[in-house]
Amino acid sequence: MNEETKQGNRTSVLLKLAAFVIVIAGIRMAVPILVPFLLAVFLAIICGGPMSWLQRKGVPRALSLLIVVIAVTAILLLLAVLVGASLKKFSSALPVYRLSLNEQMAAFLKWSGRLGVNLPERGLPEGLDPAAAFNLVASILTGLGGVLTNTFLILLLMMFVLFEATTIPAKVHAASADPARSMETIVKFISSVQHYMSLKTAVSLATGIAIAGWLAILGVDFPLLWGFLAFLLNYIPNIGSILAAVPAVLLAMLQLGTGSAFLAALGYMAVNLFIGNVVEPRIMGKDLGLSTLVVFLSLVFWGWVLGPVGMFLSVPLTNAFKIGLESSEDNRWIAVFLGPKAPAAITEEDP
Repeated sequence: MNEETKQGNRTSVLLKLAAFVIVIAGIRMAVPILVPFLLAVFLAIICGGPMSWLQRKGVPRALSLLIVVIAVTAILLLLAVLVGASLKKFSSALPVYRLSLNEQMAAFLKWSGRLGVNLPERGLPEGLDPAAAFNLVASILTGLGGVLTNTFLILLLMMFVLFEATTIPAKVHAASADPARSMETIVKFISSVQHYMSLKTAVSLATGIAIAGWLAILGVDFPLLWGFLAFLLNYIPNIGSILAAVPAVLLAMLQLGTGSAFLAALGYMAVNLFIGNVVEPRIMGKDLGLSTLVVFLSLVFWGWVLGPVGMFLSVPLTNAFKIGLESSEDNRWIAVFLGPKAPAAITEEDP
């Protein structure tokens, strides 16, 4: 009997793994439909707080929803206009930066020649085309730009989700065998996402403002664009701040020289070290509920499954997955491994 139980457990594990692989394959195939829906759900969760606040102040439900949607639309349009203008000017100025790179490379080749180091005169400058340094960041922005083309669909889905939110408790009560526990899981997920996204947005906004201000002081072109890029990529754990620094530091070198590039890199390092290692862990470290390794692996996994949007949503998606596992007795051990530390051990001396 014991051997049969073990065999049944192995079969159960294999079935779960097979189901997981099939689900992930289905998600990858449904990315064009799933990504706008996920963005709409997360926007609805974030906007649920302001909408509830307006309703508590006596604003009717329909009017509060309209105010929230108009505010979100205005913010998106303002960002599109400001950043789009800077990006257009930057694209038109790229040939000037390429010429500056060629001049700096020619001076470097002469200096290395005087030291007896002969480098190719044509291959090196062509291989260091400044446009190549923007390819990785540009691919992320292109992916997000493709998503933003569905802005109307995302906003429409968000409105329907917010309208349906008030009926969720009644539906859970009617459909679930344990409605209290099911509602506890849903509330925990929503509050976790709201808390993480609100704090992460505040931290990212502070990072973007600090970076834009520092680059403006140094005289680097398009500080608003680089500040917005720092704000946006700060949502990507671990590597986002590095990706945001590369194009701005390169531009500082091409435009102002090596000294200014060093100061720009120093500014990025100081801002990210202070905010990433001092401010952010204090205000959200305990509430994240994920180990550092899991955060990095989730970034890679969701980026592979959903593309650039998955990199931005990797932490809340993994946290939602962890909350779902915690609600199941059979899968709770997986949630323990996803957490930042093991639960306190219970000893026999404990009363």
